[in-house]
Amino acid sequence: MTDLSTYVKPSVAIDLAIMTVLDGRLKVLLVRRPEGDVAGYAMPGGFVRIEDSLETAVERVLAEKVGIDDVHFEQLATYGTLGRDPRGRVISIVYLALCSADTLQTAATGDRVLVNLLVDWSDQTGGPARVNREGADLSLSFDHADILGDVVQRLRGKLDYSSIAFALLSDTFTLRAVQEVHEAILARPLTKPPFRRKLLDRGLIQPTGALEAGGAFRPAALYELKSKD
Repeated sequence: MTDLSTYVKPSVAIDLAIMTVLDGRLKVLLVRRPEGDVAGYAMPGGFVRIEDSLETAVERVLAEKVGIDDVHFEQLATYGTLGRDPRGRVISIVYLALCSADTLQTAATGDRVLVNLLVDWSDQTGGPARVNREGADLSLSFDHADILGDVVQRLRGKLDYSSIAFALLSDTFTLRAVQEVHEAILARPLTKPPFRRKLLDRGLIQPTGALEAGGAFRPAALYELKSKD
């Protein structure tokens, strides 16, 4: 039996790309790094403990670093480029954590900021991302610009064949809200009639029978995801 103690052990971290759509824009929650450490803004993260499963580590980071739970999360990819972390050899497993704007706005306090996530490429071309707050770009730590670019690419790639967009909405939603989420992820406008026709033809959602409360216009119908049962 091989003695594993003879091998140098890299650190393994969890990083969370915590996303929502607010005011028609794709947003990500970042943490301002402490002075004297690796400078800039970064995704919330933490190291995996010996006793942790990966899912347990994700839930711990969500609870301790962000203060939220019960959100949709899925593994994006593993990043292990040499030199990606100047503090040492760190391999990071990155997860998407998607939630409604109401949930994420409450988490954006102190060193946690909710910022615009932008890419300078179209469709699913791929490449690094930028983050912007109040008209100014922020500096991203580590390789998080590349990772967040991969996040946008993943979201765009899954829109047409999964229900991932609905993880960015409340339990009930209007067709207008669904379109706004798609437009924010794709960074381009969509024509309402064909979008709604395609959305309803997919059979993922159903009307609740209730109407949107408030607003200056005629109340819109509320929908929900169909049960998988």
